Amino acid sequence: MTYKKPANPQQPKGRGAVSTPDSRYNERQRESFDDGWFEDSEQLERQHRTQVTFEYPKTVISHNQSPDVPFDQSVNAYRGCEHGCIYCFARPSHAYMDLSPGLDFETQLIAKNNAADVLKKQLLAKNYRCQPIALGTNTDPYQPIERQYHITRDILLVLQALNHPCTITTKSALIERDLDIITAMAAKNLIQVNISITTLDPVLCRKLEPRASSPKRRLQTISTLRQANIPTYLLLAPLIPVLTDPEMESILQAASQAGAQSADYILLRLPQEVADLFIEWLNHHYPDKAQHVMNQVRDTRQGKNNDSRFEHRNAGQGVMADMIGQRFKLATQKYQLNATRDQLDTELFHPHPTQRDLF
Repeated sequence: MTYKKPANPQQPKGRGAVSTPDSRYNERQRESFDDGWFEDSEQLERQHRTQVTFEYPKTVISHNQSPDVPFDQSVNAYRGCEHGCIYCFARPSHAYMDLSPGLDFETQLIAKNNAADVLKKQLLAKNYRCQPIALGTNTDPYQPIERQYHITRDILLVLQALNHPCTITTKSALIERDLDIITAMAAKNLIQVNISITTLDPVLCRKLEPRASSPKRRLQTISTLRQANIPTYLLLAPLIPVLTDPEMESILQAASQAGAQSADYILLRLPQEVADLFIEWLNHHYPDKAQHVMNQVRDTRQGKNNDSRFEHRNAGQGVMADMIGQRFKLATQKYQLNATRDQLDTELFHPHPTQRDLF
């Protein structure tokens, strides 16, 4: 039997990363070498199918001390994310498990199967003090495998039973599945939702965020949430110089028309392995723009690929960063996306529900 050589054997179908670089903690590093042989496309696809394993952590609440983010504690139901967003700043965390921040991050997923039960125990602890919990700060709580494992839904049920406030950040229309819980929590001022949109271009989106909901579908989700009186905001993240920043005003206008109440943005961050993965992706998909994109990125990051300093990570520095900030400010005013967010209610939290409340 003969096989037709794929047009590009290095790009797995439906995935974001182009390669599988080693974990930075490995004692030995591998380097790809083309020996003239190739794998058929079906075999390559089988190698990169999504695989899910389970872990059973003793705690699930992560605490944050960064002044750059508006939350103090968060919960992540999954490690890794099937959405495959090439720019994801969480990719380097896979190296802690001796997995690659590249294709492993989006194919070798870990589900915290007992997350809801552990969260309930932590919230019922005598020394616990209520403050909003953020869902979706590291990996998306509504990534595709949530359809099967519903860990995020179970977490929401615990929070609802305890009247505990939370925020959700996602780029998935799957959140609409849980409208029953979210609507009830919103009626008590216990929840806010951030819908992340990076581009309105479906072709670019499929390359940039291969398994996330389409831009059109995310706008529809904003409308659906707002029709249910759920506080819903736009998160324009990341804003990528040259590649997506020309769309800023169009994205803000579309989100405003869909019903979003306010908006925030985060300039592209490229920590650790993400820089090499993103540059590789650029050279693969947009070789004619790659150098221009990275030059502009470095102009906003003091000549480097990334600037990890607090109070500089999200907005960057320099002429380009200042210009983006001014454009964003003017556009949010024009499209009325600068409303002040209400504080979520922490007074309703009751740590000793009846048994019936928890089911």
